[in-house]
Amino acid sequence: MKWRNESPTMKMATIKIKITILTAVLVMGSVVYAAAPPHDSENASLAVPVAHSSAEADAMRIHGEQRYRANCGRCHAAPQKFPPRMMATIVRHMRVRATITEEDMRLVLFYMSQ
Repeated sequence: MKWRNESPTMKMATIKIKITILTAVLVMGSVVYAAAPPHDSENASLAVPVAHSSAEADAMRIHGEQRYRANCGRCHAAPQKFPPRMMATIVRHMRVRATITEEDMRLVLFYMSQ
């Protein structure tokens, strides 16, 4: 083993080099991960649900309002209007904080983006 013949200064230099290499690998991995396109499941949860008929849209809006009042209305007043992408980010964030289901999140998002 090389450690027995090396001085303490050389041991520290070797450790610093290994830490520097490890840090560089982790940073590069983070950059590659951040640059990768999001998975389809992430995009699906951010998309505003689409109603195929006006009756379906009305039903989704009513259910979304009910879910909003049950889950969000405890802490928040009547909803403000935001652009759909911003609203999707807000609802997704609040889904985690309020522990609501994926279906509730989709209906609330539909209601909030109408």
